[in-house]
Amino acid sequence: MEPVNNPGTDNGKTAGIISYFFIVGWLIAYFGFHQNNKTSLGSYQLRQTLLFHIAYMVIRLGLGFVLGIVWLTGTGGIFSLYYLLKIVDLGFFVLWVIGFIGAVQGEKKEIPLLGDRAQAMFSSI
Repeated sequence: MEPVNNPGTDNGKTAGIISYFFIVGWLIAYFGFHQNNKTSLGSYQLRQTLLFHIAYMVIRLGLGFVLGIVWLTGTGGIFSLYYLLKIVDLGFFVLWVIGFIGAVQGEKKEIPLLGDRAQAMFSSI
């Protein structure tokens, strides 16, 4: 973790914070703050949040699709899938809070399970 302590300069902290507010926030952070003022902290946070948002959408929509199929076929277990969705939501919320706290503190703090992969996958950001 590398804290950013330069008063008077943003050093990517604003882009990092804004990027945590779903895809719209990520786009605003990237195009509005990061593209003209690229910093290592901003790049780090943008890479993490991009993979976070993609993973959430794929997993959540995938489970929602399965839940819809189970409901349409009339097979049992619909309530257990509903609770599974809530557990997934809670898990992603916890990961979001961990990453968001790091962004607010201006630290390069990895989101568990995703942070290291994000840095490798999106190294061009």
